Amino acid sequence: MALFYLLAVVFAILDRLTKLLAIHYLRGNPDGIVIIHDWLKFTYAENLGIAFGVKLLPPWGLLLLTLAISAGVIWFVWKSQNRSPLFLTAFALILGGGVGNLIDRIMLGHVVDFIHFDLYQGLLFGHYVSLWPIFNVADSCITIGACMLLFLHDKIFPER
Repeated sequence: MALFYLLAVVFAILDRLTKLLAIHYLRGNPDGIVIIHDWLKFTYAENLGIAFGVKLLPPWGLLLLTLAISAGVIWFVWKSQNRSPLFLTAFALILGGGVGNLIDRIMLGHVVDFIHFDLYQGLLFGHYVSLWPIFNVADSCITIGACMLLFLHDKIFPER
């Protein structure tokens, strides 16, 4: 369990540090910082919703939902007998990412996003679209943890 909590804290701290850098260097810079021309840049954005900016619930609802999911992850890992590093790492990524975004919601009232893959921005069927949202380290942690559970399921949850 110590590995689970340690990793979750490290992932949340990494998220927080990168967001503080984004606030300091990117807020007020509408052009952002180009990393790979026409493909990857750092752009400051404030997200009031969840993934892809979807506003599923009011802010207080998202706060409660994030708390409930985080508590559920902690409870599940605590009750499980599985202590394999893959199991603990996958759930620590999800918890650390959730806590990272939770800190933003509590302190700022929104989530700071800044990683912008510019896969395509332009007209699609007569409407202007951006095909990939701006995201952050916490979102990446949650996604990587979920992908680990999906693609490494048999190794994480071996048959008993």
